[in-house]
Amino acid sequence: MEDRADDILLVRDIMVSPVITVREDDTIADVARIMDEQGIGSVIVVSSDGEPVGVITARDIVRKVVAKGKAPEQVRASEVMSSPPIAIEDDQDVREAARMMARLDVRRLVVKHKGKMVGIVTSKDLLATLPSILDLVLEKARAGLVGPPEEEREEVPLAGYCDVCGRWSTTLVEVNGQFVCEECRAELESEEA
Repeated sequence: MEDRADDILLVRDIMVSPVITVREDDTIADVARIMDEQGIGSVIVVSSDGEPVGVITARDIVRKVVAKGKAPEQVRASEVMSSPPIAIEDDQDVREAARMMARLDVRRLVVKHKGKMVGIVTSKDLLATLPSILDLVLEKARAGLVGPPEEEREEVPLAGYCDVCGRWSTTLVEVNGQFVCEECRAELESEEA
């Protein structure tokens, strides 16, 4: 059965807006203060014309400033940011956002609409949507609207965290009631043999 258009959850449906930003020449002390005041773990760094040019996370501040013994008042955002920020259009399916995060090993994406930054979506935002998605699948299953019978269904890999090793994988498969990555699947099958 084909998905109806209203079953698709778009990035714009889960993004956070407005985006908290800092300028390239702001100090890390200012960046940390803004993150603390806003209760967030990252900020987008923008150029003088407002275009996103980087991302700074709390982890970046710890690793690149505090752990190196640098004075936060003397380090600029441009020296600490990861660049360029990865972007996705607001009309993309959230599954594509999850695939991009997994493939590029990032936890946040700048959301754009017609080339302009309109929001941010994080892995935490994606995880927060999971109960809604599961409710929809269960509702369809109860109504008999989900796919062919079990014996006709081909194994389709899922994206998520492996129940055995805990790593993110875009190729999870179910083995004995657990969702596992390819490496753990091979290990489990060799143990059973």
